[in-house]
Amino acid sequence: MRHAAPLWLALLLVAPLRARAELVDRVAAVVNNQVIAWSEVEQRAAPELARVAAERDPGRRGKLREQVMRAAVEQLVGEKLLELEVREFNIEVTDAELEVAMEDVRRQNNVEPEQFAQLLAQEGYTPESYKAFMRKHLSRLKLVNLKVRARVKVSEEDLRAEYARFSRLEGEDSEVHARHILVKVDAGAPEEKVKAAAAKAAQLSAEARTPGVDFVELARAKSEGPSASDGGDLGFFKRGMMVPEFDRVAFTLQPGEVSDPVRTRFGFHVIKVEERRAAEVVPFEDVKDQLREKLLRGQMDKYTAQYVQELRQKASVEIKP
Repeated sequence: MRHAAPLWLALLLVAPLRARAELVDRVAAVVNNQVIAWSEVEQRAAPELARVAAERDPGRRGKLREQVMRAAVEQLVGEKLLELEVREFNIEVTDAELEVAMEDVRRQNNVEPEQFAQLLAQEGYTPESYKAFMRKHLSRLKLVNLKVRARVKVSEEDLRAEYARFSRLEGEDSEVHARHILVKVDAGAPEEKVKAAAAKAAQLSAEARTPGVDFVELARAKSEGPSASDGGDLGFFKRGMMVPEFDRVAFTLQPGEVSDPVRTRFGFHVIKVEERRAAEVVPFEDVKDQLREKLLRGQMDKYTAQYVQELRQKASVEIKP
């Protein structure tokens, strides 16, 4: 989930933020007379904008916001071009295919069926509006498979070369054993709730650093995450296994160190690293399928981007200022 894939390929739960009313009628781009509204751009950019909001420097925050919005416009232009091709080729998604995809999303987000509708509601979807979103998404995937898949090839030589790179990186890297205290707050929560959660996390960080305080007991008493009963224990993990914001901080801490609050889509985390150790390199046969999937995905991303660029060169695309 942390792999950065184009949004027309990623089978992920895209978390929208309700667009500000004053932006609804503005036009962000026009693709072959098809309008992309700024409300759609705000919705697509919402998860990244929530992270940008944590940037303290106003100048940097403004630049990051501009970059995020520009990237969201480009993603939506690419999707619109693909949707027009879907219509051209009369590509359809069956109800059975849609149900399978919805179930995959539910499992990826690790929620029970009865919780799925609640999760969708938190992200601004009704079950029907999410089905409509997924139907469009799957139709674009079908088009990409039709037009791009034949270009994708991974040889045994490619796999061996990727394993050599993987082994080198794994051998140089380490694993960390960490605990954390989580203060929950949704990515799209009101500013007052975010500030209150940040203040609570800062207080817990200071308390965790106080001599004599047992982090395990503090996590059991104060953490709002599922690992609270285990004293916030996350066990050993390698780089890239946690969400990026958490990952970056965890791997900068030395054993015994406690972090400042770290914002992720789950809320604010106070992290303590208990131990570091060299990561073991797994045998080629054990990761061969995983490496093949990674290389296939990378090639699909590359050739899909090329395909979208080909469509764009033949289309009329106007990005509004």
